[in-house]
Order: sequence, then structure tokens, then C-alpha cells
Amino acid sequence: MPVSPSVSRPVARGLSRTGPVLFSYGFRPFFLGAALWAIAAMGLWIAAISGHLTLAEAYGAPNWHAHEMLFGFASAVLAGFLLTAVPNWTGRLPVSGWPLAGLFALWCAGRIALLASDVIGVATAAALDALFLPALLAICTREVVAGRKWKDLKVLAGLLALSLANALYHVAAIHGGHDNMAIRLAVAAYVVLVMIVGGRIIPSFTRNWLNKLGRTDFPVPYNSYDMVAILAGTGALGLWSVLPDHPATAAAGLAAAVLHGIRLHRWRGWTVAPDRILVILHIAYIFIPLSLFAITLSALGFLEERSVLHLLSVGAIACMMLAVMTRASLGHTGRALVASKMTVASYGALILCALVRPLAEVFSDLSPVLYAASGLLWIAAFGLYCLEYSPILARKRRAPL
Repeated sequence: MPVSPSVSRPVARGLSRTGPVLFSYGFRPFFLGAALWAIAAMGLWIAAISGHLTLAEAYGAPNWHAHEMLFGFASAVLAGFLLTAVPNWTGRLPVSGWPLAGLFALWCAGRIALLASDVIGVATAAALDALFLPALLAICTREVVAGRKWKDLKVLAGLLALSLANALYHVAAIHGGHDNMAIRLAVAAYVVLVMIVGGRIIPSFTRNWLNKLGRTDFPVPYNSYDMVAILAGTGALGLWSVLPDHPATAAAGLAAAVLHGIRLHRWRGWTVAPDRILVILHIAYIFIPLSLFAITLSALGFLEERSVLHLLSVGAIACMMLAVMTRASLGHTGRALVASKMTVASYGALILCALVRPLAEVFSDLSPVLYAASGLLWIAAFGLYCLEYSPILARKRRAPL
């Protein structure tokens, strides 16, 4: 029986259920699926650009690669996070069992359909893939409304933007094109979600860690400054989505970069440096002001848009996602929140990936080497995650000591 919407308390973990443990909680199948697909999709892309594989010719191999990073891998991580976080926000029981398995199967169907687009047709493949994000949006909307958590509707707005961007991208691909604006819109939606959710969890986790040590040098709590920073960042990303080369975009990007740099400083990340699984959240957020500044440079003609996209997608989005995946995988399975050497190595590989790929636009003579290095670093980061966390995600939650 669901918890009453008026009651707000932590949701019980590891409830006794029939069926595989993997489908007992949303983070389990979606984090594992996202990591495995991150490896497979990058491996397929490397094989395709090196001439060893023909990949989604009808859809377009570059289209497929961009889509599967943003709407394949990243959407699975987002689903795992939301299906785990929303029950905490609303006090309602999580989606699990057959409904969760069905949603995961829908995500898998999208991946298979796009790979098979030469056989089943681009329009059919696009239609199948386009079902997942609206389904996730419907589930999360139901839970937020039932729990009367109206302040969380802004997160659903990000999901709606992603659903729209995915549909627009498919329409362009069906007609043989590549919709750069849809890509920018999707990246912007993810980054805004990082701004919102990051502002919720990073200072909170930091305060809790410091409080356990008896310290009082806490981060500044959420206030009107954070709201201004988020609005400025949203505005800058919105302008970049539709007018990437406009002077107004350059000005908005610079202002937002400064605001988010100050916001990050207010969270006092240096105070939690010894806790590697916490400090990585602060490090990942560094890519927000860096990327906003890169938007300014790009709008002024000093940086290629592809470099901005990779700073945002790999740095601001994927690094934050990996940080959340590792923390949630441990915390929600009853394990200590301690980053092992393998986990730290995965963080390092992904941070290097985010920094190496844009260098290919600067050092064009070394671009083949830098492309290969960034791809291998990406595979290494999520390969290490799979090695360490696959057994954790597939096993029952540990009983409290």
C-alpha cells in the first residue's frame, strides 16, 4: 500500500520482492545498463570511424553516435537517478518489479531499434526510441503530483525538454539531416538538471560530512543567490541552444560562468578533499562554469562548437553522472560511502576524457591520437565502473550492522 502523500519520510530500501534483485530498484538496471551501453556504443563508434564496421547507414552513423550518447546512455542514468530520488522526495514507494522491467525493456528496445534502422526503417526505429522519455516523464509526473511535491516540477520540465529534443532530432534524421539545435537543447536540459539537483545534493552532502566531524565551516545554504545563478545559467544555455554565435550568448555565458564559479566556491569543496566520493561532486561541477565560459569563447569565434559540446556532455554531464552512480550504487545497497582505488581511477579517466577531446580542435595534427585517447578513456571509465559495481547492483542490499 503506498505511503500517504502527506507523509514525507525516507523510503524503505531492499524490500522483499519476488523476481530478480536487479529490478527491485530503479538505479540497479538503469545504472548498469547505462554503463554497459556507454562501453558498447563507444566501441561501435570507434569501429565505425576506423572503417571496420558499417553502422546505422540509413540513420547516419554520426547521428547515431550523438544520439546514443545523449538520449541512450545519459537518459538511462537520468532514469536510474529519478526512479531512486523521486520516491525519497515524495515519500511514495518506488517503481519496481515488472513495471520497472518493462520500462527498462523499452529503453533497450530503443537501442536495438536504432541499430537495426537499416532493416526496420528509420521512422519505425525513431518511433520506438521516442517512447522511453515520455514514459519516464509520465511515471515521474504521476509520483510528483501524487506526493504533492510541486517544487520538483522544475525537474520534470527538464525531462519534457529532453523528450522534445529527442523527437526533433529524430525528425531531422528521418529527413537525412542532423539537428544541431536539438543536440544543444538536450545538452542544455541535462546541464540545467545538474544545476538544480547539484545545488540540492552537493551542499547537503558536504554539510553532513563536516557535521559528522564536529566542524561548523558549512557551505552556504540554498538561497536567492542560487536561484539567480540557475536562472542565469538556464538563460545562457537557452540562448546558446538557438543562437550559438550571437554576441548576447557570449555575454550571457560569461555572466553565468562567473555566477556559477562563485556558487561552487560557496559550497567549500576544499573542506571535503579527503572524502573522494564526495569531492568528485564538486570537481564535476567545476565543468559548469568552465563550459559556460567555453560558450562565450565559441560565440566570439575563439573555440569550435564541438569542443563546447564535449566539455558540457562529458565534463558537466557524464562526470556528474558517474559521481552520482558510484555514490548511489554504494549508499542504496547498504555499503560504506568510500571510493575505492578503482572508483577513483574511473573518475580520473573520465575527467581526462573531458579535457583531452577538446584539445583535438586545438592541436589538429594530433587529432587522430586525441580522438582515440578520449574514446579509450571513456571506455576505461565505465569499464572500471562495470567491473566494480556490476556485482553490487545485482546482489541484495546488505543488512545493517
